[in-house]
Amino acid sequence: MLLAVASVAVFKRIHLPPILAYLFAGVIAGPSGLALYSHPEDMHLAAEVGIVFLLFSLGLEFSLPKLMAMRSLVFGAGLMQMVLTTVLGSLVVWLLVDTSPSAAIVMGGMLALSSTAIVIKQVTEMGILNNVRTQLAVSILLFQDLAVVPFLIVIPLLSGESDTSLAMALSLALVKGVLVVGLLMSAGKWVLPWVFREVARTRTDELFVLTTILVALLAGGLTYAFGLSMALGAFLAGMMLGESQYKYQLEADIRPFRDILMGLFFVTVGMQLDISVLMSYGHWVILGVVILMLSKVILVRLSASVFSISPIDGWSAGLKLCQVGEFSFVIASLASSHSVITATQSSILISIGVISMAFTPWLVENSLALAQKLSPENNTSIEPEVPVINVSEIEGHVIICGFGRVGQSVARMLSMEDVPYLVIDVDPIRVLESRSAGEHVIYGDATQKDILHSAGVDKAKLVLVTFAEADKAKLVISSARQAKDTIDVMVRTPRDAELDALYNAGASQVVPELQEGSLMLISQVMHYAGVPMSKILKRVREERKGRYDHLHGFYPGETTEISYQTADKLEFIHAIALGANAYAVGKPLSELSVLRKKVKIKAIKRDGVESTVENWQGEFVAGDVLIIAGKPGRVERAERYLLDGY
Repeated sequence: MLLAVASVAVFKRIHLPPILAYLFAGVIAGPSGLALYSHPEDMHLAAEVGIVFLLFSLGLEFSLPKLMAMRSLVFGAGLMQMVLTTVLGSLVVWLLVDTSPSAAIVMGGMLALSSTAIVIKQVTEMGILNNVRTQLAVSILLFQDLAVVPFLIVIPLLSGESDTSLAMALSLALVKGVLVVGLLMSAGKWVLPWVFREVARTRTDELFVLTTILVALLAGGLTYAFGLSMALGAFLAGMMLGESQYKYQLEADIRPFRDILMGLFFVTVGMQLDISVLMSYGHWVILGVVILMLSKVILVRLSASVFSISPIDGWSAGLKLCQVGEFSFVIASLASSHSVITATQSSILISIGVISMAFTPWLVENSLALAQKLSPENNTSIEPEVPVINVSEIEGHVIICGFGRVGQSVARMLSMEDVPYLVIDVDPIRVLESRSAGEHVIYGDATQKDILHSAGVDKAKLVLVTFAEADKAKLVISSARQAKDTIDVMVRTPRDAELDALYNAGASQVVPELQEGSLMLISQVMHYAGVPMSKILKRVREERKGRYDHLHGFYPGETTEISYQTADKLEFIHAIALGANAYAVGKPLSELSVLRKKVKIKAIKRDGVESTVENWQGEFVAGDVLIIAGKPGRVERAERYLLDGY
């Protein structure tokens, strides 16, 4: 940890990515350096958990429909790249190295793999995960992760230590793969959403974090038990949760653990670099790195062209994938232990892999610029490599933290003035209700900087804190200032007791409800008393600027109110989605007149388009959403009437 911290600090000073710092720390700590760990492979399992969390985070960015839409790239371009690179690599190794054909095939497969860990980490940090060239790279990486499995099965068979036939072993692996993938996808669709809904209802942050980690590890452990990679199981679990309302909170919770363990993983990679082998075979290693990286760029470009991917995107994806992958080290270790390849050959391949990984962050960062130089005739039509906001392409918006009564009132007024806003709320039921009604709400804890980043705080005009808890409000202020130090933060507080503390925490404006209510009352009184409106507005501005100096303190008496909250019955707003069997389906609004006697119909939505009651015509169809308002009991009866007819 000491070496990693010092290395990252120094490398950041000279504008080099942290990945290189971790690799450097590994070289220093490994057998070739200070020899703090003589057997770095002992740390591999713990380090691989970092890859598990990384792929879980990647899965959150995907969905099953999105993956199905990418199937031609995954099983087309990915398969073609893997086969071409393996065949070419095997031929080159067989011709240049005195080794058996089986060893050449294994080494060719190792060279065909690319680093999922480095590429995904780098493109995620750059915010370019959703463009075509990165999607092509991710598709190829997904297929490579699947292709690792046959190699892990074949290597023991090539050593002659197993009596199982190759066809039998591969068939069994295919059956296991289909079974575990089906099991994970079923659990992800029916079990995981219910689990996280119940966990979210407990409002316990620790339980949510623990459940997130447990799900990622269980999914990875399940696929590992069936002979597949742990990363594949974590990716599938993340993908099934990618469409849920908890996506951003899950990503924020897993990120600290992921980053720490990913750092450990890269340190273990650096530890595997044998300086003595590098010194002895340095010319072959350098030549291998050059040939490998050039060949993989060209082969990825060729694979992309077959599937009508533009030259720019093909070159860019190739530059991202031209290194050796982390699973190559696993294959090298297994092949060496089964005497399929020699220890020297394994060390040379690992040296090629580590050096190629060291160039990857720079290549990923400059892949678009280099691709434009390789294919200049397409420069006019290519879009720049710009970060993509996860939630939506909005800017100049207001981030509303908390969607209770105050937050909803602010959102309605902003909507009436066409001011963009985005809400963060931690109540799962409220988030589900609001999203059903078409509100821009994400589930998450607004005190976490990652959640604010997901809400686009870097492009927002204002962060508004509407909940009454002052301690939580201070955490939101701190996180918002860390994310963007120039952002304005406005805080609502019930009374003025926390006024100074919130200003000291960094709030731009604090609005105490009791004092603001008094100001509004005073304004009305002064207006009726004949005071000119300009003077009233000036007085209000002065009071706010002076932090309500004339409104602090009062003479307490026997009848002083001790309860701030009132017990009035509130009017609820509720969104009702009509299913195929709903009573209201097929009926016009005129036949549901009894409904309008019970509640107010605020709006009706169809295919995302909102209509007022006055503009609504025709019959209701499945999928329509009615937004109604009324007392709680009446809302319940209205919903039962719409769905069941009584």
